[in-house]
Amino acid sequence: MEHQEKIKPDDKTIKTWKHHLQDEIDASFLYSVFANLEPDPDRKDILLELAEVENRHVARWEEMLTSYNVKMKQQRPTFKARFWAWYARKIDRKIPLSRMLQEEASEVKDYLTLHKNSTLADAKETALDLAKESAMHTESLKELTGSSDEPWHKTESGGTLGNIIYGFNDGLTANFGLVAGVIAATSNISTILVTGIVGTVADSLSMGASGYLAAKSEQEVYEHEIEIEREEIRLMPDIEEDELTLIYASRGVPKEHARLLAKEVMSDPERALEEKIQAELKIGETHTTPFKEGWITGLATAVGAFIPVAPFLFTSGATAIWISFSLAMFSHFAVGAARSLFTGRGLIRSGFDMFVVGLGVAGVGYLVGKLLERYFF
Repeated sequence: MEHQEKIKPDDKTIKTWKHHLQDEIDASFLYSVFANLEPDPDRKDILLELAEVENRHVARWEEMLTSYNVKMKQQRPTFKARFWAWYARKIDRKIPLSRMLQEEASEVKDYLTLHKNSTLADAKETALDLAKESAMHTESLKELTGSSDEPWHKTESGGTLGNIIYGFNDGLTANFGLVAGVIAATSNISTILVTGIVGTVADSLSMGASGYLAAKSEQEVYEHEIEIEREEIRLMPDIEEDELTLIYASRGVPKEHARLLAKEVMSDPERALEEKIQAELKIGETHTTPFKEGWITGLATAVGAFIPVAPFLFTSGATAIWISFSLAMFSHFAVGAARSLFTGRGLIRSGFDMFVVGLGVAGVGYLVGKLLERYFF
């Protein structure tokens, strides 16, 4: 009777369940392939155990779908899974194993989201159980791949100095090419000035808006990751305690003391969340806002974009053109050298590369201007 009273999920939910089923089939297949290729007995046992757990996950999803009278075709590994199996057999196992770590990480996040959003009790229970087992899988895979952090969390960020440099670079390069093209098409100073100033304003507004949206998106990602971490602490405290133990041990704390310290921290969920945010997600205190990021990036872009325009406010003719060219090329070298702070490349080499880019953009802009001059002037 209970089976007959079940309300069939909507098509979107069924599609999601089938997607998870296929992922588990692919994972079971790949773990079996990796196990057969593994010469080390201990590592082979780990992979075989992972394959067996994935088989149970497959059975769990098949049972779930069958209980709602959902028809299923015979399931086979996808082309992508077969490709990585071939790659592991013929080339190397490291990349496919690392990808499996990311797949397991993605499953943890997806299953926690499914548990949170599902209105079906059996689906919520299944999602939570599989999230826990997928999280434990990542522990095994981290041993095999040499990783340490929870890979389902992605928290990368730039910085104010980086925004200034890249905004300045964008404005300088784009407007330099624009001014070069206009100079090729006309010698009218007013036209050059109007075009250059409009280009400066438009580019700075565009980059400012992009900086604002990027910072806002990053802030939303952080908030999402923190919320996921909060859910993990609530739903999987034993696994999170193991994670904290590993983090403390990696800092040099003796293992037994690390375990006691982790247990103490986990006794207070808010303290545990704060510790995981700093130690694992690497999210520190926020010192800026999306609005601040936007206007800093926009202002830096405006400064860079105004450099090739400025000489035409004070002089004209060939003098203005050569001053504009010299200032822009020197600025390209300078901003390229500044970028080396982030890229790790040599200061001179990075500056020279940017110099060449600026020269190339100006050259293309000039040629386009000459070409358009024939048709419109």
